[in-house]
Amino acid sequence: MIASVPVFVLSERQRRRHKLRNLAQSALLVAAMLLILGLCAYLLWGWSGVFWTLVWAGLSLLFMPSVAPEWVMRAYGAVPIRPAEFPEGYELLRRLSARAGLERVPRLYWLPSAILNAFAVGRRDRAAICLSDGLLQALSARELAGVIAHELSHIRNDDLWIMGLADLVSRLTSLLSWLGQLLLLINLPFVLAGQAVVPWLVVLLLVFAPTIVGLLQLALSRAREFDADLDAAGLTGDPRGLASALAKLERYQGRYWEEILFPGRRIPVPSLLRTHPPTEERIKRLLDLYERFEPVFVLPERIAVPPPRRRVHPTPRWHWPGSWY
Repeated sequence: MIASVPVFVLSERQRRRHKLRNLAQSALLVAAMLLILGLCAYLLWGWSGVFWTLVWAGLSLLFMPSVAPEWVMRAYGAVPIRPAEFPEGYELLRRLSARAGLERVPRLYWLPSAILNAFAVGRRDRAAICLSDGLLQALSARELAGVIAHELSHIRNDDLWIMGLADLVSRLTSLLSWLGQLLLLINLPFVLAGQAVVPWLVVLLLVFAPTIVGLLQLALSRAREFDADLDAAGLTGDPRGLASALAKLERYQGRYWEEILFPGRRIPVPSLLRTHPPTEERIKRLLDLYERFEPVFVLPERIAVPPPRRRVHPTPRWHWPGSWY
């Protein structure tokens, strides 16, 4: 049974400071990506190239087909969880969705994987949250509430749309880079004959632009994760619950071959190449958010999880979307 607690004290000054910092960082990263895209277009075709590239990007974003969450879940092999199978989980989801201001409650899906994983797909008016079997089995009720609130925050903040924009800019930059290098290859005989001069700085920019934009895209993903952590703590009133879940995910997520080769240690990933911020930094920010707080919900120790419907995969597998789980 999930009961409400009327007392919820939030350090509003700290929350605003963290929120503004995260939003400013995201805005700067998106602006930098658009600037590099525009610069590549200008180097190839001048100001008219910039105009038509931005028009093409805007139209692509406007008419970009939205894949139904059901199709994405089906591609991952996830199956829907019925409310009758997970009543406490759906009650928690409904309360958190109401606090997040979402008009429609996302649908829950179960992923037959022992890997601790959770993700959200869709838009505000049609979204779905996927929880792996390993996640449901490993997390306590407080930790599960923090993870669900984190995914709801991604949906509320339109992070899926923002990351879609970043992906579109990255693809267009790669296309312009490829076209620039193709033009250079076509004109190579004239360069060798001395009839044309190659602006090597322009060539270097076109070659490395996709890499720079890709790194900015990863940085944007990390910034949105920080913002979702902040909002999730506000939804549950329990930053320690999400912090505990993050620590558990970090501990459980060591790949099996890492444990064989480096028992008790993880192979470090360079910060620039991470889609998520370092777990230690996320936990530190969560625990520093509040001067004092009371959880919004009184939760049991654990929530009864739905029974497995199919064989749970103990190790990561590659599937069509190109993802391991």
